[in-house]
Amino acid sequence: MQRGSDRLSVHRDEEMKHELQGLLRSGHPTRATRRHDPEPSAEDDPQVAGGPVAPGSSTASLESVRLELARVLGRTAFPAGPRELIGELRRGHAPDALVEPLERLPRATRYANVQELAEAVTATGRGEA
Repeated sequence: MQRGSDRLSVHRDEEMKHELQGLLRSGHPTRATRRHDPEPSAEDDPQVAGGPVAPGSSTASLESVRLELARVLGRTAFPAGPRELIGELRRGHAPDALVEPLERLPRATRYANVQELAEAVTATGRGEA
């Protein structure tokens, strides 16, 4: 049943189906220009596909720990001590590997931002604290 309220004409609809056939058959973009394709990750981008970041692991850098903490905590959680930050991480459903290092931090210390927290967590994970 044709209602007449289509935004595209029948001809444009068929043209769009034809344009998508190559993509659907091949499984990757078939355009000559790549401006609509997603950009590949850069060498200095933090690894996000390898699962949760564990601050004590050998692959966790300061940047990746800071990124993961900032993703869950945001700016509104600071300044705060480890106990408040652990609560925020739990409410944000952070992985246990990210929360456990905060439990080893000194309770009296307060952190003004994610950078200070990430430095303290990575130093504790390396045994420097």
